[in-house]
Amino acid sequence: MSIQVGQAALFADVVRDRHSVRKYDASWTISKEEMTELLQEATLAPSGANVQPWRFLVIDDPELKKKLLPIAYNQEQVIQASAVVAILGDLRGIDKAEQIYSAAVEAGYMSEQIKAQMLQNLRGFYADPASEVVKRAALIDGSLVSMQFMLSAKARGYDTVPMGGYDEKSLRSAFHISDRYSVVMLIAVGKAAQEAHKTVRLPVEEVTFWNAIPEEV
Repeated sequence: MSIQVGQAALFADVVRDRHSVRKYDASWTISKEEMTELLQEATLAPSGANVQPWRFLVIDDPELKKKLLPIAYNQEQVIQASAVVAILGDLRGIDKAEQIYSAAVEAGYMSEQIKAQMLQNLRGFYADPASEVVKRAALIDGSLVSMQFMLSAKARGYDTVPMGGYDEKSLRSAFHISDRYSVVMLIAVGKAAQEAHKTVRLPVEEVTFWNAIPEEV
């Protein structure tokens, strides 16, 4: 019981302490090994039908961060942070479904029959990779993995800031991101050099409805 309480308290600290930081220690680097561990933890996030369409472009080369700076409207965290991770959604995520489900069968998590049925269903869902339903699925899963990445980073003593301010067309051109991938967001990650600005949240009572949404006045 005490272990469970301790874990709950630790999680509460991570959630409450995570804020969007925009000033970073430019001398701090995150090794490829640790970044890989962070991303591994992030990929434990939920995924629709376990397709896992998230893809990560880690930009930690100083020259490439300089290249990214004007694309991200000169937000200084781009060059100060240890890395900027572009969270992408693979609109042809079904291409890895056979690999994923075969591993699940081998692990004893599903039968061959269920695997076959799941693949059949997915082929219908992904029939048009450019469809809004596929884009929406990639956005949902990409957002889930993004939040998990930021929480995992905070738990390790790092800070992050999710970024929606960038020129997507220029980003695609500069980093050769094809139309196969949707761009979900950029996330800067590193050691904070300055605390984040404090923010407030609406009372949960004002944003929660129980069983029905009241009519607007």
